[in-house]
Amino acid sequence: MAKTSDKKTIKTQAKKGEASEVQEINPDIEAGAEQFYKTVEADRLQQSILEVSENKGLRNAIFGILGLVAVAVVGLFGYQWYVEKQEVKAQKELFPAQFYFEKDSLNAALKGDASTTSGVEKIADDYSITKAGDLAAFYEGVAYLKEGKFNEAIESLKQFSADDYLVQARAYSLIGDAYMELENADEAITYYKKAANHYPNDVFTPEYLMKLALAYEVKNDFAMAAQAYETIIENHKKSDMVNKAKRALGRAESMKKKAA
Repeated sequence: MAKTSDKKTIKTQAKKGEASEVQEINPDIEAGAEQFYKTVEADRLQQSILEVSENKGLRNAIFGILGLVAVAVVGLFGYQWYVEKQEVKAQKELFPAQFYFEKDSLNAALKGDASTTSGVEKIADDYSITKAGDLAAFYEGVAYLKEGKFNEAIESLKQFSADDYLVQARAYSLIGDAYMELENADEAITYYKKAANHYPNDVFTPEYLMKLALAYEVKNDFAMAAQAYETIIENHKKSDMVNKAKRALGRAESMKKKAA
């Protein structure tokens, strides 16, 4: 029996007709190869763990974002539901207040009647997030203006913001009126300009331009007054105020020459 060597041998079958030959493999090489494969497998395992961890973190981040979106959507629908409920309450109280306003019962319109409405002052404060509450601020401002409470009128009307471009322009004009009453022509001009430039039309815009021109005349700025009158004549030919604007333009031009 042959003596066992420190080298392993394997037999490989040669081609048919050829003798078998024995090849020797160094065990150190084989051990090195085995260690190499173990290292490669370990690296692959570690990479797989990292990928799983990264994917898990990504999934967690996505789920977190989706959760926040879901909360935001639920919150939005909840807020809309709350606003709708408030809108119903505000409209219920505003209707009788409007009735008092139209009847020129300004105190009842503002303060309420202790039965059907709490008045536009309270409606504007309590339901400010609703359209009815916003409209209450408009009525509040107009009522103050009629009562000669010009600062209060300005404060209320500045709180008003409407999708209805006609009413919004009217609010700007009324703020201008209040400033004129307070002899603040500069601020009046600012708001008359806002009124005139807010969705111009042939029905109301000429009125705002006339007020703007008169505010300029108060400041003895007849050139700018003439410009406002000219805008009516040139841009709003269908308006009933065209003839009035023409007469006023002649006066402004005359005053401008005297001031020169």
